[in-house]
Amino acid sequence: MAEQTHDPGAGDLPQEPPEGGLTPGRFGLLNVEGPSMVPMLTHGDVVLCQYGARVRPGAIVVARHPLRQELFVVKRAVERRAGGWWLLSDNSQVESDSRDYGAVPDELVLGRVLCRIRPRPAWLAPTGWLERLLSRAPYGFARRLGAFRRFSPEL
Repeated sequence: MAEQTHDPGAGDLPQEPPEGGLTPGRFGLLNVEGPSMVPMLTHGDVVLCQYGARVRPGAIVVARHPLRQELFVVKRAVERRAGGWWLLSDNSQVESDSRDYGAVPDELVLGRVLCRIRPRPAWLAPTGWLERLLSRAPYGFARRLGAFRRFSPEL
């Protein structure tokens, strides 16, 4: 889960989407709370979100919780399904995600997390060409640069 936060050093960055809809290119800071995105994001991390940014599978996104819309959640967009995006936690032990509430409608997916600002700055949203290149890199290196791959256990 995430909570909107105000950072006095953030200047003119809006802290939530403007009234009347999303404006692509607007930015906001979020304070991550809870263990749902461990190990990529941990409790207390501050992330930069671009509202209205294009979402693609594998991206970390900010969305309004479908059942409690005053609550913002940070989840991984896994795939498009009928009715919206299937959002999952990186931490499989936490089940407060689409496994509980189903696909999240497009209008509730607010934007894409670009990077972690604090405590360890890290880029979390590689461009498409870089993500394809990183898919061939060693897993640990690719993950540090924001590429996400789910491994299927081999039987």
